[in-house]
Amino acid sequence: MAMNRGVEIQWLGHATFRVRTPGGKTVLIDPWVQGNPACPENLKRITSLDLMLITHGHSDHFADAISIARETGARVVGIVEVCRWLERKGITNVLEMNKGGSQTIDGIRVTMVHADHSSSITEDDGTIVCGGEPAGYVIELENGFRLYHAGDTSLFGDMRLIGELYRPDLALLPIGDLYTMSPREAAYAIRLLGVRQVIPMHWGTFPALTGTPERLRELTADIPDLTIHEMKPGDILTR
Repeated sequence: MAMNRGVEIQWLGHATFRVRTPGGKTVLIDPWVQGNPACPENLKRITSLDLMLITHGHSDHFADAISIARETGARVVGIVEVCRWLERKGITNVLEMNKGGSQTIDGIRVTMVHADHSSSITEDDGTIVCGGEPAGYVIELENGFRLYHAGDTSLFGDMRLIGELYRPDLALLPIGDLYTMSPREAAYAIRLLGVRQVIPMHWGTFPALTGTPERLRELTADIPDLTIHEMKPGDILTR
């Protein structure tokens, strides 16, 4: 599965991805590896990282943010409330932003877009604090390749605007159902986005997440030139 564009996208299970960019940077989206039952054991420790993106504060997307940030010194992007919580925990290399905003970091342009979900952070004592709003990201790499990570989300009509404004080359879409879109909603999201390369995520981690790539493929069989990349945790897709 190679297109020789110099981008490597590795699925670490659930919604966690490691992206190696054409400029030699490593980006981690949604840092959950240690407690992630889908993540292969040999990939659970992240020792080298340039940039971390956090979609929201739920532990299955955020649990290892502090430890990875401390070990790697990576810069951390997130919504204002998440970044300020991290600062209170001693993480200083944060780059806060909000929906609709963009920032360029070492040649990588990051735009925060809407996601329709919830967000909260659970403290060590069980206290739940505000995590701001959930988000997705459009990431434009050094060679112009655009990646859309939808975060945890339901279907929303403005996905059409994301497609029109940013024209992602590849979309990472949740399909597991119960907490996010199922394949039915994700199939409609693909139509709204106009994207032709998709990696399903947020499926198979737990029995409750019943959506499957096979079902998504069935529901999108009428879309011309669409490729659904069914990956196993640890797999790398090269673009």
